[in-house]
Amino acid sequence: MTHSSVTHGPGVPEVQGRTAGPLGWRGNAWRLVLALAFSLLSWLTASADRSAFDRVGDVALGLVAFALVAVRRRWPVAVAVGTTALAALTSLAAGPAILATVSLATGRRWRPMLVVGALAVVGGEVFTHLHPWSRTDPPWLVTVLNAALIAASMAWGMYVGSRRELIWSLECRAAAAESERDLRAARSRLEERARIAREMHDVLAHRISHIAIRAGALHYRTDISCHEMRDTAGAIRESAHLALIDLRAVLGVLRDEAGELERLPQPAHGDLADLIEEARRSGMRVTWSDHIADDAVPDGVGRTIYRIVQEGLTNAGKHAPGADVEIELAGTAEEGVTVVVRNALGFGRSSTPGAGLGLVGLTERAQLSGGRLEHGREGRDFVVRTWVPWTP
Repeated sequence: MTHSSVTHGPGVPEVQGRTAGPLGWRGNAWRLVLALAFSLLSWLTASADRSAFDRVGDVALGLVAFALVAVRRRWPVAVAVGTTALAALTSLAAGPAILATVSLATGRRWRPMLVVGALAVVGGEVFTHLHPWSRTDPPWLVTVLNAALIAASMAWGMYVGSRRELIWSLECRAAAAESERDLRAARSRLEERARIAREMHDVLAHRISHIAIRAGALHYRTDISCHEMRDTAGAIRESAHLALIDLRAVLGVLRDEAGELERLPQPAHGDLADLIEEARRSGMRVTWSDHIADDAVPDGVGRTIYRIVQEGLTNAGKHAPGADVEIELAGTAEEGVTVVVRNALGFGRSSTPGAGLGLVGLTERAQLSGGRLEHGREGRDFVVRTWVPWTP
């Protein structure tokens, strides 16, 4: 098994394609204390019959080994080789050598591990030859014990490295899940804002355009009677009242996290007759034909049809005042529903401002339902042609 080597900079060893996190003072302290305890135990056992000069040399070499092991995470291979070589001369370096070997094994790179393992076995043989601790045990037993200690150290280091990688991968997954959750939340907020904007445009533009048309008639016409003026003012007041009701219904979404708009009665296919009659009362000349059975249209499709017709009437009132408007509806459960809104051009423009977003919103609404919307001039007429499937 091989692992790609990635340079992470000085002071941070690689752990199977990732970097090991920095150790705190507590993590360093207990490791050094454990290495010191092992070194002292080995040294006291092996230095019983040694001279004072040899003991001073052991302490000096041991201090060098502990100084090296302090930077094992920066240069793991060099420190492991150095402490292993020192352990062949003094037992005080045994603790740092084991600690450096464990640290090297956390990276799970087999080539450095094999080199350090072979060097440790040879160093153990050298130390046993220079300082035999028992003259009764066979030499092979000392070699086996030394090799077993080295293998156990490397196995423990590999386990630590594997656990670090597992924890790191779990942390990455958790971070990715949180990031994905935040992205979904942001996307949901954007979709909700777009939905609210569509509803506000679809609902309010129709009402306010009627108010503007009637107010414009009062402004330009000087031949109307007091009775007609009162009727027009009453119609304006009624449209303004309905616009306020619709505005409260739509803004309820902003105040209620559960979505107040979804619980309010929504317009459907059966409400088209009232919509057409309202347009006629405002002075528009509308003819329409409906070849769809009212009781068979799904609610979502009926709401889409209603909004399309409503926007078509609003556009005709704003951009072609006085023009005849023709509305045709047809469809079946197998073929879907087709809506055509047609009005003549060349009748001038009203003073009602428009942002040009009505048809954009209708196109998005039709696409969200799985349908399509086309609009443009056909001869002397402006036509909005929509198809939506029976089942969104």
